[in-house]
Amino acid sequence: MKKGTTAVVSALLGAAAGAAAGGMAGATSGAKETRTKSEALRKMQVLYLAFDRWMQIRQDGRTLAEYFEKQNYKTVAIYGMKELGERLVDELKNTDISVRYAIDRNADSLYADVDLYTPDDELEPVDVVVVTAIYYFDEIEEAMRDKVDCPIISLEDILYEM
Repeated sequence: MKKGTTAVVSALLGAAAGAAAGGMAGATSGAKETRTKSEALRKMQVLYLAFDRWMQIRQDGRTLAEYFEKQNYKTVAIYGMKELGERLVDELKNTDISVRYAIDRNADSLYADVDLYTPDDELEPVDVVVVTAIYYFDEIEEAMRDKVDCPIISLEDILYEM
């Protein structure tokens, strides 16, 4: 090969190798993005099914307060103040069940009809902590186990026990 042709072939091979390496990096990034989207989809499905079950309970003329009364839980703390947490506070208003406070990692930037604390704050005693961040229940329960001296239960379990 002529010197000029060798340079062109080398440049093309170098470009191809660079593109392949970039594609591999992109594939890794794409796989991570796919995992993130897949997890978000699973999380939304869990949330959807919880709301659907809750609606079934309400259509049967029942409320979640019945569960707490049956278990003799009079004071409740709610962990997680997104959609499910907000609805649970609303559900327990004007019942014999007292929502004493809510716990959320983002307590400093949230508004709620109850006192808000972070998981690191000193927490007053309650009869039960209800985790509404149901997708992350196992991690939350493990983190909170040494913080409270009461049962920690998932809202999902309540919904399916009714």
